[in-house]
Amino acid sequence: MNPGSGPAQDPNEPFDLVLADGTPTGRTKPRAAVHRDGDWHRSVHVWIAGTAESGPFLTFQRRSPAKDTWPGRLDATVGGHFGAGEGVAEALREVEEELGVAPPPAALRRLGVRVCANEGQPAVLDRELQSVLLWIDDRPLAAFRPHPAEVDALVRFPLPPLLDFLVGDTPTIEGALLRTGTARPEPAAFASEAFIPTVDGYFYRVAIAAAAALRGERHVAV
Repeated sequence: MNPGSGPAQDPNEPFDLVLADGTPTGRTKPRAAVHRDGDWHRSVHVWIAGTAESGPFLTFQRRSPAKDTWPGRLDATVGGHFGAGEGVAEALREVEEELGVAPPPAALRRLGVRVCANEGQPAVLDRELQSVLLWIDDRPLAAFRPHPAEVDALVRFPLPPLLDFLVGDTPTIEGALLRTGTARPEPAAFASEAFIPTVDGYFYRVAIAAAAALRGERHVAV
């Protein structure tokens, strides 16, 4: 992603292509062509969880309306693609660019790699290997400065009711929403339609992993 107030993504940004098992193919293609043709490529998800006075929480982002995939839906706190020649370290630039805060590398906990194929949007066939990382950080939501070209808002949910919602026990979930360009979170409620749809229970698995990590458990994965 390019800093500044430009578009949420460059359709000509080159991505390295991989096989479904992560093996590099040695080929690159522009972003738009990759998402059109369904080539496997790599990305990173960083999730922020922590503990406030009210208890443990997990933070989502609401994607910019300008995004080429799932605009306006709730997703990982930070998500970014690996540009050509990049690895996880370079892709983590997205955290500071999207949130205005850089995580110490030692604070990031690897939760695994998710295999994700998105065929739910017209003219988009998005196949990704997503490196999933967890950042335990207790700072208040208002301390973040979401990038307007990338993030429409940040939403922090209390973990216990979030788990109930994600397993289907409740129809809505209430959280604190920080709109990009504002300094004060506001209460907001969301139904399942507000989230990117998944078939693998991804958000539920991340919430379980975050709760386990916050309890101090050693073995945590998605």
